[in-house]
Order: sequence, then C-alpha cells, then structure tokens
Amino acid sequence: MLGKKTKYLLLSGIIVTAGLWTRPAVAQVSDRQLNAFVEALRTSAPPQRPNDGMYSEWQVLPGIIGSWTKQCVGKAMTPAQFESDKEAARRTVTCIARRELNKQMSASGNNETAAVRGAACWWMTGEYQGCNSGFAATYVKKVVDTYKQQTSAKQ
Repeated sequence: MLGKKTKYLLLSGIIVTAGLWTRPAVAQVSDRQLNAFVEALRTSAPPQRPNDGMYSEWQVLPGIIGSWTKQCVGKAMTPAQFESDKEAARRTVTCIARRELNKQMSASGNNETAAVRGAACWWMTGEYQGCNSGFAATYVKKVVDTYKQQTSAKQ
C-alpha cells in the first residue's frame, strides 16, 4: 500500500507532466529567418566612418566584442581582430542574433514581426522596447522592412 506522501508525489508528477504536454510550442527561428535578420541588421546599420567607435558592417560596440566572440567563435577577439575577420564577425553576429531573435519569438508568442522589431530595438539600444521615436525608430523600421523583403524574396 502506498503512503500518503508517495501518492502525493506521484500525483504531483502526473500533474506537472500533463502541464508540460499542454504548453504551446515555442518555435526556434529558421535559418532563413535568421539569415534575413542578420542581413537586415547589416544593411540597416549606419554607414561606417573612420574612427566612429563601431566595428564591422554590423556596427558592434567594442566593449561587447570580447565576450561575444568568446561565446560564439571560441576565443575572445579584440575590436581590431573582429573588424579584420569578416567571417568571425558574421558568425558572432549570427550567433547573438539567433539568441535574441529566439528570445523575442518566445516573448511575442511567435509573432515574427514583433520579434524582429524587439530584437532590432535590442541590437540598437540594449532594450527590447522603447524604439518608438527618433533614430532608433527609424533604424528598427528599416530592419523590419528589410527583413520582410528578405523573407518574401526567399520563399
């Protein structure tokens, strides 16, 4: 005969398992979506200017390059190394973009446009919301529009 505690644990396990079965699936972004987003970030970035303090075609701030490259390409790179290694820059941006776009897909209930908008806002400001005016709003709109062009052209 099962004790009360054993019955309680068994019933709790069944309830938790049933709850997990009924959770809505969170889609991971596809390679097509990710590549379109990465390209939209690149083409929407402000033009590179000498000594503007930003690195690569994606205009990455120098302070984050070391940790991002360590996480994404396996070694911490200096801003100069990042700037000169286009493949490492693309791999790093793609890695971080995947993480952020997946987060936003989950947060938006798989609303693709909202996810792109939130991830683009984060890319520009470090915040997922608040890009409703000024340069940040213009940038986010450009990313979203470019993303939509990229994804509709690739279907």
